[in-house]
Amino acid sequence: MQQLNISRGRRAARALLLLMAASCLMAAATAAGAAEADIDDFDDDGIVEDVQEEPVDNLGEELVYESPVIEPKKFHFADHFDDVEASRKQWIKSQAKKDDIAEEIAKYDGIWNWEPPLRIVWPKDKGLVLKSKAKHAAISARLSKQFDFKANKPLVVQYEVTMQEGQECGGSYLKLLSSGKETEDLTTFNDKTPYTIMFGPDKCGNDVKMHFIFRHVNPINGTITEKHCNKPKNRLEEPFKDKLPHLYQLVVRPDNSFEMRLDHKIINEGSLLTDFKPPVNPPAEIDDPTDQKPADWDEREKIPDPSSQKPDDWNDDAPPQIPDASASKPDGWLEDEPDMIADPTATKPDDWDTEIDGEWEAPLVDNPLCEKAPGCGKWKAPLIANPEYKGKWRAPMIENPNYQGKWTPRKIPNPHFFEDLMPFKMTPISAVGLELWSMSNEILFDNLIITDDVNVAREFAANSFDIKRRYIDRESDSLVNKVLELAKAYPTAWGIGLVIFIALTVIGIYCRFGKAKSQDSAATAAAAQAKKTDEAQPDDEPEPAADENESGEEVDATAAPAQAAGDANKTDNSKSNSPKKNKKSELDIKEQLKEQQDEEPTQTEESTTKSARKRNVRKD
Repeated sequence: MQQLNISRGRRAARALLLLMAASCLMAAATAAGAAEADIDDFDDDGIVEDVQEEPVDNLGEELVYESPVIEPKKFHFADHFDDVEASRKQWIKSQAKKDDIAEEIAKYDGIWNWEPPLRIVWPKDKGLVLKSKAKHAAISARLSKQFDFKANKPLVVQYEVTMQEGQECGGSYLKLLSSGKETEDLTTFNDKTPYTIMFGPDKCGNDVKMHFIFRHVNPINGTITEKHCNKPKNRLEEPFKDKLPHLYQLVVRPDNSFEMRLDHKIINEGSLLTDFKPPVNPPAEIDDPTDQKPADWDEREKIPDPSSQKPDDWNDDAPPQIPDASASKPDGWLEDEPDMIADPTATKPDDWDTEIDGEWEAPLVDNPLCEKAPGCGKWKAPLIANPEYKGKWRAPMIENPNYQGKWTPRKIPNPHFFEDLMPFKMTPISAVGLELWSMSNEILFDNLIITDDVNVAREFAANSFDIKRRYIDRESDSLVNKVLELAKAYPTAWGIGLVIFIALTVIGIYCRFGKAKSQDSAATAAAAQAKKTDEAQPDDEPEPAADENESGEEVDATAAPAQAAGDANKTDNSKSNSPKKNKKSELDIKEQLKEQQDEEPTQTEESTTKSARKRNVRKD
């Protein structure tokens, strides 16, 4: 029973140690994440960002997916792709070809299909999937009502992307196609089709982008220029690796502000006027292309001092090193012997052709006579630093009294200047399209909407994306996964947790084996001492009271003879352990053993909660 209790105690201690280590790691990671979150919530000006709270999962709540309800009056476009038949009628596959590439890869022959994700959460939740890779693929759909940027309402674009096989090179962005003749026939949709906005993720190798490009129309001459949004501060690589659904949202407001979100978190924001390259409005003045720098214009800030003269003892031609005049040739130096000689053992190859290969010469080897001598060949004194060397003399530099500054051409009014203070008023949008090239397949698009109300977009996400992610997160919500995810997100916390785990493991091992070793050492020492002195050792724990056993029950009086025999044995033992050490004959020893066998003590069984064992009990 005692060993069983010890074993159970050890298992409990190990479980406690592992739990403590995991708790410490999660606490450290949580603290690191909270500190990072506190920092990220502030921009460079110290202003707290307006970050939409992520949905919170109520434990025990049953998550059931139903296709989001689409009210036509709230959306310019909406498709959850669950109704495959209706969705197929909306989308049109391109039959076009690219003009500037080889014929065999010019056709838009990528394969599109409506199907559930590879990681099925609910069978009726479907999406539009790009099935092929290394092919051009294009598909588009007409908006239910055109977005014309005239009303004082924002443009809100939102959709999900799941890169089910990851992504190494390719895009998953949308194009909001401009209204006009070029977009009347969507079967001709290609890379040259005019678009108003391009938005979404793109990656190739280490180049990770989050596109937001809008095509601005020059109000003077009608030319169109692409304006590219500045890159987000943070690198957004996880959506290309984790193979999970991610929600992308773009909001462009009538005050020219914009906002980009990934999974409800702001990743970039700014103004259409100031945060795009090239800027919307050109400069009011430009350099005069006819202006030229005058011939006598002096741009030198410093010049050599004209009043400075080279010292008379300055020798420009002095070498930096000279032979050591105090050195002498070592004794035994062989000046007449070369360092290298022709190998006397070498022979001309049989296939050597003098006309083709030239005159044959034996390869050179070290001269064996030079191995024992200090050196061979012409002796030269070693070089030492020249004390007279100063280098080439140059006059010190002084401020140029005729310095006129850096010349720049004069400014003239920009003949192409214009000022567009409302770049939000873009070309109307009549269709949405996907025109992609990807080296990965199984890219799933889902829950694509275009609206003019942010709250409508959030509600749509709450009934689709948020439920999906909560289900996936709950499915993988285990202690091990949490620890691994936190450790991956916060490497510092992983290190702290690892150190704590090692420390607790060492403490546990010491408590387990250190004490046991000490107890074993004490027991061994006691046994050795007893062996030295030949003292009698008890076979069991101290006996209970004379008239009762451990369970409190009375003992039968028949045990009295056993006590008497035990007393007799003790007397004999004490005699045998006395300093006199009386010697006994073999006959006496045999008689004593026989008496002991005849006078066996009575035994009673002692009841315990988990096991039973026998003890020797003495009676009065």
